[in-house]
Amino acid sequence: MPRDETEADPSVGPTSPGLQAAGLSSAIALFAEAARTVPLPSPPQPIVIADYGAGTGHNGLLAITKAVGVLRGRTRPEHSVLVTHTDTPDNDFTTLFRTLAEDRASYLRTDAAAFSSAVGRSYYSQILPSNSVNLGWSAWSIQWLDRVPMPVGDHIAVAYSADAHVRSAYARQAAHDWHEFVAFRGRELCPGGRLVVLTMGLADDGDFGYRPLLLALTEALRELVADGVISSDELHRMSLPVMGRAAADFAAPFAPSGRLERLSIEHLEVLDAEDRFFNQYRTDHDAKAFGAQWAAFCRFSIFGALAQALDDAARRTTFFDRLEAGVAARLAAAPEQTQIPLAEVVLAKRPKN
Repeated sequence: MPRDETEADPSVGPTSPGLQAAGLSSAIALFAEAARTVPLPSPPQPIVIADYGAGTGHNGLLAITKAVGVLRGRTRPEHSVLVTHTDTPDNDFTTLFRTLAEDRASYLRTDAAAFSSAVGRSYYSQILPSNSVNLGWSAWSIQWLDRVPMPVGDHIAVAYSADAHVRSAYARQAAHDWHEFVAFRGRELCPGGRLVVLTMGLADDGDFGYRPLLLALTEALRELVADGVISSDELHRMSLPVMGRAAADFAAPFAPSGRLERLSIEHLEVLDAEDRFFNQYRTDHDAKAFGAQWAAFCRFSIFGALAQALDDAARRTTFFDRLEAGVAARLAAAPEQTQIPLAEVVLAKRPKN
């Protein structure tokens, strides 16, 4: 879920990139439909696809390859498609480009006129030229806040903090971030362009989800304090700067006109994703594998954010290993289905009159 390691998707299955990306099937279908309908530039101007929050590439790979295939059916074989993968400067771009070059599902392997590029800047500002992007994609990225308003203190997830002041500060930051993300994409998209977003949602009752996982994480972290692996001060500073959003939160920037920077919401759905780790456990009754899958998801998706609180980076590997083992053991001891609220949003830019 972090911007630099978005490929670990618990609604997909075991932590293999190919299987992880397969879990995005409904969002990929939305992206393919967008590719069928967006206006295309005339050659030699390339068709531009932007991947916002690319990480190491896996959460966008199948979607972009699918879209390139759809676009190829609408234009000539030599009409260039330029894919720009964007993320923060500290992203692992080396792994990203290795994925693009080596993964069999990569659009670079399936289309001779497709090309890749990258931008190392935060998408909470304008990072591409105005009216230059035909299709935009963002998966498992915008739930991460642009900045941390304040320490949470009493929980690693602000959604379960008992401090109303803290929760309110994070909600304001999440609202600001979504507004900025939308506004700048509205400038970058071409008239008639589409942007598909998959991110963390909130259940109808406002629940953030992930309760068994967060409980296991909290207990494992306390055990690390008791064992002297981390200090109590380090644990106090650990939190995950992530926010789920309800349907009303996604719609808010567009009120009252229904538009922002000529963008409007074409599709919005908040749903509970399938917990395939638990469904696999129902089939094979392998509690150890169930715990290990969820723990591996945590290691690749959120341990890095927690490790930023460590006073000594040299302990990072030990911290990761011990925490992964602790989470795996706790989840294996009492396998339980996890609620995974997700949101799918399709934004469309009004065509020129």
